[in-house]
Amino acid sequence: MNREGQGPRRAGPVGGEGGALRAGHGPSSTPPSPPPPARGSSVIWHDVECGSYSADLSLWEELAGDAGGRVLDLGCGTGRVALHLARRGHRLTALDAEPAFVETLEERAAGLPVTGVEGDARGFDLGTEFDLVLAPMQLLQLFDDASERERCLGCVAAHLAPGGVAAFAIVEGIPDPVDGPSPLPDTREVDGWVYSSLPIEAGIDADALRARRLRQTVSPDGELSEELDEILLTMLDRADLEHEAEAAGLRPVGVRNVPPSADHVGSTVVLFGKGS
Repeated sequence: MNREGQGPRRAGPVGGEGGALRAGHGPSSTPPSPPPPARGSSVIWHDVECGSYSADLSLWEELAGDAGGRVLDLGCGTGRVALHLARRGHRLTALDAEPAFVETLEERAAGLPVTGVEGDARGFDLGTEFDLVLAPMQLLQLFDDASERERCLGCVAAHLAPGGVAAFAIVEGIPDPVDGPSPLPDTREVDGWVYSSLPIEAGIDADALRARRLRQTVSPDGELSEELDEILLTMLDRADLEHEAEAAGLRPVGVRNVPPSADHVGSTVVLFGKGS
């Protein structure tokens, strides 16, 4: 959790759209603003909230270098990890269930060794094996329950080459509050529109970690709109993940850690090889 009394430390950025609570602004005598950029809002918000996160990139780069072969990036979004690795010479397949994310990734990957694939991480068949499979940003914790995680883990086991490594990032809890200033919002300007996302709350509800953000959009003529976005991450620790992965045909081979930063919690990265 971020600075005491000031909302959450970001739990490793996670994409996704939530329900909107629009703020009322009353009638206006000014003409309406032109519509926002044609690019889907899910892409813009994903870039705003995820694009600047870099604390885990050195670990993925290290693992890709050790693997020395084909890499599969699950839940790739608009390419934060995939593009970083491709620019360093690694060959990647990047999978996401959101068509707009995959389209954006492919546009940004022009000339790079990246293939974007639209697909569900809980059920995919790519017809090839990979030397490294990555699941950054708590992907497994976006699934509803253990059965959905096990489907994903089974697909990973089926696509992992002998001697390959699969790496899953998880958040095992919310850290205690610390004193200090409140976080600044993540912001981006697109075609005259300003997008701002401020983490306002993080906590534990029953069996899930909850993170809420206030999203604000300012049009070119200054009109403000707001909505609340909420992400739920199912509770998952290393021991439970290792148990589920072994049942799916993977074996634990190690653990690494992504350290916390001033604005983000750290994460545990659990490593697996193909089961014997």
